[in-house]
Amino acid sequence: MSTVNDLCQAMERIAPTSHAADWDNVGLLVGQRTAECRRIMLTIDLTREVLAEAVSNDIDAVVAYHPLIFEPLKRLDDSSEISRILLGLISAGISVYSPHTALDASPDGMTDWLASNIGTGESLPLEHAMARRPGEDNKLVTYVPPEKLEAVRMAMAAAGAGVIGDYSHCSTAIENQGTFYGGDSTSPTIGEAGKLQHVTEQRLMMACSDTVLADVIAALRAAHPYEEPPIHVIPLAAHPLNDSGMGRVLRLSKARSNGDIVTDLKSALGVDHLRVADGGLDMHHVVACCPGAGGDLVDAARAAGATLFLTGEMRHHDVLAAKASGMTIMLAGHTNTERGYLPTLRDRLAAVMPDSDVMISDEDRTPWSVH
Repeated sequence: MSTVNDLCQAMERIAPTSHAADWDNVGLLVGQRTAECRRIMLTIDLTREVLAEAVSNDIDAVVAYHPLIFEPLKRLDDSSEISRILLGLISAGISVYSPHTALDASPDGMTDWLASNIGTGESLPLEHAMARRPGEDNKLVTYVPPEKLEAVRMAMAAAGAGVIGDYSHCSTAIENQGTFYGGDSTSPTIGEAGKLQHVTEQRLMMACSDTVLADVIAALRAAHPYEEPPIHVIPLAAHPLNDSGMGRVLRLSKARSNGDIVTDLKSALGVDHLRVADGGLDMHHVVACCPGAGGDLVDAARAAGATLFLTGEMRHHDVLAAKASGMTIMLAGHTNTERGYLPTLRDRLAAVMPDSDVMISDEDRTPWSVH
């Protein structure tokens, strides 16, 4: 039997929540992880119509791309639409998971799908997601006499330092010249108190996670021969991920015209029109995109050499500025740049949760109509 926790783990593999934007609210928003999860529904927006559909189809969990809960809630009653939907979900025992920008950023996620509908070529994120691997939160540095190097290294490793991926006991040691002057109350291991000492040491460096940092420092102190072991804890920056992040810049294998791109997008996105602000260049070698509202990435797209930018919606004056700079803007409607990915998500989720039925909402649709 599949559970809601199985769904959470499956979605974490597809769209790691660590890749989501800092301002976003992703992951399990409603429900109990131990609850049964036989039937799953996918939607872009969890509206009252989608809720009614989920109840009538005996759905156990909804994967709603847009977070239903975004701003903090001070009360849960029937005074707002969001609260009414939440009360309906809880009453029906339906869990809700939202991937949002985690799904945008992940490889083979929503943004890669959107870029593939513009053309083929090399694709890279406009803004790379950042990540640290387990065990690499800090670099721990100490200085130790050469003859005690191995004892200190092994003590630190035994406490959990030096783990990089599937490797353990990882370290670097470099010969170092150090000095110290011990006060009258000290009992230095090397040299004498009251005299400046010059010593040859090994600078020992090991990666260390926040989780085991205290234990590793305690082990270092216990194994180190010095009365006051030198210890430096240096926080490590996250690494940019080459295949994950917000937006995509696509270097087309063959230049494409505005007309050809529009024709393909209308078919792929299931729309009968796009809004186009022509920047004056008809053939494009480098294009960029972002699902939803991607106006904040236009500058990054321009810096990457893109002459065309596709997204769902942008502010009027941002479109004017982009057009004036020579960039063509194509707007397909916010959810029109997102909803077409749901069949792909359904297939990916079904592949990792074979004991659950995964369906796409029939009631989920753009709120706009053209008259």
